Amino acid sequence: MKSKKIIIIFASLLIIIVVGGCFIIKYFKDKKEENTIGEEYTPQEEISEDQLRQTIVSLYFQSKETGNLIPEARLVDIKEIINDPCDKLVELLIEGPKSDKQETVIPQNTKLNKSYMDDDCVVLDFTSDFLNYDKNKENAKENLINSLVNTLTQLTEVNKVKILIDGNENEEFNEIYSINK
Repeated sequence: MKSKKIIIIFASLLIIIVVGGCFIIKYFKDKKEENTIGEEYTPQEEISEDQLRQTIVSLYFQSKETGNLIPEARLVDIKEIINDPCDKLVELLIEGPKSDKQETVIPQNTKLNKSYMDDDCVVLDFTSDFLNYDKNKENAKENLINSLVNTLTQLTEVNKVKILIDGNENEEFNEIYSINK
């Protein structure tokens, strides 16, 4: 008799635990679904149409302190550079840096007559003012060339740069320049 009572009590406890466990699991599942169904993701800030049309480019200017070239990141509207990216990047180099700690290496009054691609080389045709760089500075010519090359070779289609002066080759800039790797 005692063993039958123990078995009945044990079976009753087991049924209560199993049924109670099922109710507890169902309760927590329902609670979790309640919390996730009604929630929508709300971004902190919507991306504007203007932000979608911008890209970052690096323009290389000379440091006023060290004289070395250092990049300046610039946010540019894609519409401005989509048709003539080389023209736009050179124009930004001519305009100069935004930072007071940097300076442009392209001589004043220099204008870009035109640019065009010849295979993977961009040909830049400048006005004769381009030759007015400070020839007394040790690395002025090198910085002038590297400012153009480093900036323009960011474009996937550009691997080399050739410089013309008023449509003609010039003995000072008669090489085809590429980035030093």
